[in-house]
Amino acid sequence: MLLTIKVKLYPNNQQHKALLETMERFNEACDYISKIVFSNRVFGKIAIHRIAYYDVREKFDLSSQMVVRAIGKVAESYKVDKSCCHEFKKHGAIVYDQRILTFKTSDEISILTLEGRERITIKYGEYRPLDTDRVRGQADLIYHNNTFYLMVVVDVPDADPIDPNGVIGIDMGIVNIATTSDGEIFSGKKCTEVRQRYSNLKAKLQSVGTHSAKKHLKKISGKERRFKKDTNHCIAKAIVQIAKDTNRAIAIEKLKGIRTNSTVNKAVRTAIGKWAFDELGNFLKYKAALAGIPVFEIDPKNTSRECSVCGHIDKGNRKNQAEFHCQKCGHNENADINASKNISSRGICQLSHSLLSC
Repeated sequence: MLLTIKVKLYPNNQQHKALLETMERFNEACDYISKIVFSNRVFGKIAIHRIAYYDVREKFDLSSQMVVRAIGKVAESYKVDKSCCHEFKKHGAIVYDQRILTFKTSDEISILTLEGRERITIKYGEYRPLDTDRVRGQADLIYHNNTFYLMVVVDVPDADPIDPNGVIGIDMGIVNIATTSDGEIFSGKKCTEVRQRYSNLKAKLQSVGTHSAKKHLKKISGKERRFKKDTNHCIAKAIVQIAKDTNRAIAIEKLKGIRTNSTVNKAVRTAIGKWAFDELGNFLKYKAALAGIPVFEIDPKNTSRECSVCGHIDKGNRKNQAEFHCQKCGHNENADINASKNISSRGICQLSHSLLSC
């Protein structure tokens, strides 16, 4: 499995300046190439190289491979949209390949700048060193909050797939971030409190508009997102561990389009818009793959209205967010636990079908 990891750079003052100047020069070159591309309506990488390479090298004093990477970045951007001339941010990412970036050890790189090669200390995580033998392809140098990072692709081997004995169903929501068919609930109360606190704080600071208020806004920028991401990581890790300990597969709902299809009030729309629907699912998938655990995505239709005991489907079964009461058999249960059991049942059907197909 290919994973992208974020590696922090620790340059000294001189190296930091050299990296920043290189990034700014690189993106200036991208802007220049983009104008040539759009005016000539030439979008292929080879064609761009023919008409821009020597001009860019002379004008911006970049190395040969830096110019090649700048041309590649511009060409990639025009694959998406050719209707307008693209502009590149002053501190946009630089794409480095093996010719201009080398991993010397697990904690040091050699990277090309305008001043030549620089050996810079790197750090990945708190406890695990970066396995440089697993690094694949190119790496993006990014600049955020006065700090440089490398986005590196590494090849991590999947574990041998297990022979699952059952399926654990996961219902994802806002009040409860995740609920398992075993009855374990991962509450979303803390996330909701954090979201509301930061929303109120941002509104107050924006209304003030002073210099110190703007500095405070910049300081808290991204804190809510990082908190939610860490929460999703922890929940996914716990669920995968449960599945591993009980030798079961995992079933989740396909939640694509939930934002565009939701017809609810403004408060709920705000909560839905700020919840990372795909993130928890993606974390579950890659952590499960690393553990050799199959993950099934099932159709979410009526999972919250279907009785997990008798199978009766009725809108009235879901009395409110928390309570499920079957109109036919009288079964009472927490609504999210009932939904997760339905997800588990549909996952078992997919598991049986996949075994029959083998």
